[in-house]
Amino acid sequence: MRRMWQQDPSSVHGSWATYFSGMQAGLSSENAFRPPPTLMPLPIDAPPIDTSSYEGGSAVNDHLKLQLLVRAYQVRGHRIAVLDPLGILHPDLSGDVPAELTIEHYGWTEKDLDREMQLGPGLLPNFVAAGKSKMTIREVIDAVKRIYCGSIGIQYVHIPDREKCDWLRERIETPQPFKYSIEEKRTILDRLIWSDSFERFISSKYPNEKRFGLEGGESLIPGVKSMIDRTVEHGVESITMGMPHRGRLNVLANVIRRPIEGILHQFAGKTDDGEGGGDVKYHLGANYVRPTPSGKKVALSLVANPSHLEAEDPVVLGKTRALQDFANDKEHTTSMALLMHGDAAFAGQGVVYETMGMYNLPNYATGGTIHIVVNNQIGFTTDPRFARSTPYPSDIAKSIDAPIFHVNGDDVEAVTFVCQMAADWRAKYKKDVVIDLVCYRRHGHNETDQPSFTQPRMYEAIAKQETTLTQYARQLVDEGSFTQKDIDEHKKWVWGMLEEAAEKSKDYQVGEREWLSSAWDGFPTPKELAEQILDHKDTGVEKERLEHIGHAVASYPEDFNVHRNLARILKNRAKTIDEGEGIDMSTAEALAFGALAMEGYYVRVSGQDVERGTFSQRHAVLHDQKNESIHVPLKHLSEDQAPFVICNSSLSEFGTLGFELGFSIVDPKNLTMWEAQFGDFANNAQCIIDQFIASGERKWLQRSGLVMNLPHGYDGQGPEHSSGRPERFLQLCDDHPFIFPSPEKMNRQHQDCNMAIVYCTTPANVFHMLRRQVHRDFRKPLISFFSKSLLRHPEARSKLADMLPGTGFQRYLPEQHLESTSEKDGLVAPDEIKRHIITCGQTYFALLNWRRENNIRDVAISRLEQISPFPYDMITPHLDKYKNADLVYCQEEPLNG
Repeated sequence: MRRMWQQDPSSVHGSWATYFSGMQAGLSSENAFRPPPTLMPLPIDAPPIDTSSYEGGSAVNDHLKLQLLVRAYQVRGHRIAVLDPLGILHPDLSGDVPAELTIEHYGWTEKDLDREMQLGPGLLPNFVAAGKSKMTIREVIDAVKRIYCGSIGIQYVHIPDREKCDWLRERIETPQPFKYSIEEKRTILDRLIWSDSFERFISSKYPNEKRFGLEGGESLIPGVKSMIDRTVEHGVESITMGMPHRGRLNVLANVIRRPIEGILHQFAGKTDDGEGGGDVKYHLGANYVRPTPSGKKVALSLVANPSHLEAEDPVVLGKTRALQDFANDKEHTTSMALLMHGDAAFAGQGVVYETMGMYNLPNYATGGTIHIVVNNQIGFTTDPRFARSTPYPSDIAKSIDAPIFHVNGDDVEAVTFVCQMAADWRAKYKKDVVIDLVCYRRHGHNETDQPSFTQPRMYEAIAKQETTLTQYARQLVDEGSFTQKDIDEHKKWVWGMLEEAAEKSKDYQVGEREWLSSAWDGFPTPKELAEQILDHKDTGVEKERLEHIGHAVASYPEDFNVHRNLARILKNRAKTIDEGEGIDMSTAEALAFGALAMEGYYVRVSGQDVERGTFSQRHAVLHDQKNESIHVPLKHLSEDQAPFVICNSSLSEFGTLGFELGFSIVDPKNLTMWEAQFGDFANNAQCIIDQFIASGERKWLQRSGLVMNLPHGYDGQGPEHSSGRPERFLQLCDDHPFIFPSPEKMNRQHQDCNMAIVYCTTPANVFHMLRRQVHRDFRKPLISFFSKSLLRHPEARSKLADMLPGTGFQRYLPEQHLESTSEKDGLVAPDEIKRHIITCGQTYFALLNWRRENNIRDVAISRLEQISPFPYDMITPHLDKYKNADLVYCQEEPLNG
């Protein structure tokens, strides 16, 4: 038992731990045991510990109390850490000193502090390992104050895994504070000078421009760069980054290494088609490969983002997961995500929780995200006390057991240390970690704002505050690392480099701006696409392959206990394949997925309940009724097929749709589909739809073939489960509703549109719609509405022949017009037709049924399968067929729907 205690004091009962502690402290065996005081954390206002009942064992009592004190610093030390560079605010919104951090709480006075104590496994074990076996109480208190209450404050005891807590303690509870060599300090200084000089240079050149500078948080740059260097040493080859506007230009210049002349070119007000339709410069992203000090290279990608703070978070994670999946990086080692946040947004935006909640989900995990909260201690004009209910903006991270490192932004070496430790944590545990970089915002929300209107005290202090660079330079000179001349000469050189970049910016030529991976090589760029006309392609598949896929999706292992009702459904699917007719919507969808996977296209389907399907229609994942094992038929088509992934998501729309969008932009050779549980739930993700899907290509040249699959139809389920809001998506389309296009523009509609909207009434069209998404030489988002009632409608069926080579997606299905009134759907001659109704979706079958029941022979009904871009080229010629008919558009939706 003693050996167990030596290895881990918590592995034995508390009474035995006390006994062994006493023995190690030199007490006799009969005096070693004393009932210990409570080891539970005490309330802040708890009275001092009463030790009067522990007579005869004062050494043990002091040892136990000292353990409690050390534990208190581990738990609450961050609350009195020196985190605010301005020295006027309390990052935890309190300012109270917890009672457990005072000596009076343990019944000690000043004269007790010089008593020497024996250290051991439960009390600063790293000090013992370094040869320091005894310390006075005062020395122990000084040590834990240095560790937990200096420029770094750490929260980690909420993590339930003891091994992880011990790992962190081993790195921070050290006899000596972290120290950097002269060369390491030179690197930190160089990076800080670039960060500081970049902001001052742009301020001097463009004083009236909004740039959302990093002044007050310049240490972010050396911190992030040191983190990147460390992650690369751990095997990371690609880092996808997301961040808000503040400091973005500095990150682009000094971390991503976008040419500074290109950034200054934008300040001059010059634009180029190669950069998209336009967005402010502090929203733009970039993709660059840069070397690290060790000689290795890392691909850095900063995702473009809108003004909607934190909206890019799930996009970054989706892109990171795609890079991992396409590289078969199952250990999440070679690609990682880095997210930078503002303090107000991190605490206030719900998508942060939606995104962090994915960290451990099998089909969404990325092996841990490193989060840096650039904590300006203000949100625009809002004081933190009115912006959050928690002590810190980072407290949400406790929900996923992430360690939180609070650090004073003016201590650049401390910032570097925690950034490197965060990289080590992510590499070892593949879990999230959060850095709370406590700094300030030297100017207002933007450079033209006057912050003293609302924060006079803060900005009075800021006006007197020396820059981080000034403070660090003085520290280096005082300690003898560098002379002031060395530092001044380097600052002068950096400024000269910036002047040189400014001169080059006058003639800077912007290239085709792509923030996409090299997987897009070979695809026409948006600029090239504007100079070409691409044909509509057939998307049919050979009969033998379709039959193979059809039988595979209806099969399962012999020893698999499928539900008896589902067995009947699968048997019927196989029958429709054998007969070549009667194929329903779900079977056609499965045939499309399978054919794409066998052609080498990665297929990913995500959303709430997509594995079975909200309406019990898909059954892509079969569950054994006895042992609950699963079988995914579309994963067993051939040995060389591409992956097929279908996964139920968390109950999230904003986060999940953003994730799937990020997944879709990495490689064009994939089909990514997000399906809403009900179509009206899509508005929970409206930000992703508006800011990314509908406008991402135009703003940022960000191409995506993402499919949004939305249930739609007025089937009597009430206002919440009926409409997928097609009217809202149509408003977002750039297909002009009032101008009839020229022949050339008509031929280019499919490639010029910002996105397409379809509402299929035949399974064959569902099949071709999905295949069309990846068989084009370009990518466009697709909004696909589907009728719940048509999933099992006896007439919403297709033949296998409709999916064979030579067939394709039908944007418009005209009235077949059987000119024989003796036929079931026979009509009078075309020139006798009185009304021509064009409709879409399930309304077609309601109209058809009405026409039959009432024996109407002079009304033609045609179907619009693609609503936008509007198929003028197919509809216009057909209208001439019924020259005497009134033209009517019929919909079940209200007028504004």
